[in-house]
Amino acid sequence: MTWPESDEALVELARCDPEAFGELYERHVARVYNYIYYRTGRRLDAEDLTAKTFLQALAHLPRYRQQGVPISAWFLRIAHNLVANWHRDRKRQLVPLEEAYSTSSDEPDPSDSAARQEERQHLLAAIARLPAERQQLIMLRFVEGMHAADIAVVMGRSEGAIKALLHRTLTGLRKNLGEATEPRHAHVAIPFVRR
Repeated sequence: MTWPESDEALVELARCDPEAFGELYERHVARVYNYIYYRTGRRLDAEDLTAKTFLQALAHLPRYRQQGVPISAWFLRIAHNLVANWHRDRKRQLVPLEEAYSTSSDEPDPSDSAARQEERQHLLAAIARLPAERQQLIMLRFVEGMHAADIAVVMGRSEGAIKALLHRTLTGLRKNLGEATEPRHAHVAIPFVRR
């Protein structure tokens, strides 16, 4: 079957056709899994919580109302709530950001210069010192590439509050990086996190 390109049209089909929901799942499962994995740092827990996210979404799909944000933001909001409960139940800390973004190989990337690697380490250390909410904001904006309106849905805030928090967070990071590094690193680009 050929599915509509727009998620909005697919959502309407999914209300009465489980196969259409399967297509929504295929389109968004990687983003939801990555988000959960970054928040838990555990593959099995991320897989379990991803499954629970889509089960909850399927159960609540008849009540879902499109409010000008993509359905992916709704999926991530469900995931956010499940992860918050997971942390609360287990009283665990968030995975330090530098661990979440560490490469799977112990070999250095030959395309990165030593200065770039050093700048990246300074940035990751500065991000890791941020409160968990600001770490999440950085991840959603610069790793997931989400816009402020979508982040607002995920984090349960207004779009204006997200923009203000992002501005304060980036300003603080720039200041901290400028104070912590030599002058040649003072103009490091924020963010310096790659997918």
